[in-house]
Amino acid sequence: MNVYQRLLDIAEIEFSDIVDIVEDIKDKLRIHLKDGSFIDVWFSKKIRGRYAYHWERGHVDGKIYRHDNIPHKSWKYVKTFPKHFHNGSEGNVCESLISDEPTNVIREFLVFARKIVSK
Repeated sequence: MNVYQRLLDIAEIEFSDIVDIVEDIKDKLRIHLKDGSFIDVWFSKKIRGRYAYHWERGHVDGKIYRHDNIPHKSWKYVKTFPKHFHNGSEGNVCESLISDEPTNVIREFLVFARKIVSK
């Protein structure tokens, strides 16, 4: 079972209260939430360990949330660099304290999403 399939199963089964549908599309996993937003999960095929967990809420409330470890020079000041978190917008960046293990990360990120979607 590939990593996307494991994450798909976790999202559909453990978070069915907020998850509408999950798609394994070409190079990423897309998790559609019941509020109309979506989360994309991407792992680089070229650089082992490179990832992004991106929650797109632009059309819902204008916000984005993303944990990624792409080493943008702009974020070198972040204590967990290259790992960082875009908290509500592209420019609001802080430490990313999520796990490094994908099944833990998806759970942590969906718990975070549940708190916002359930308001």
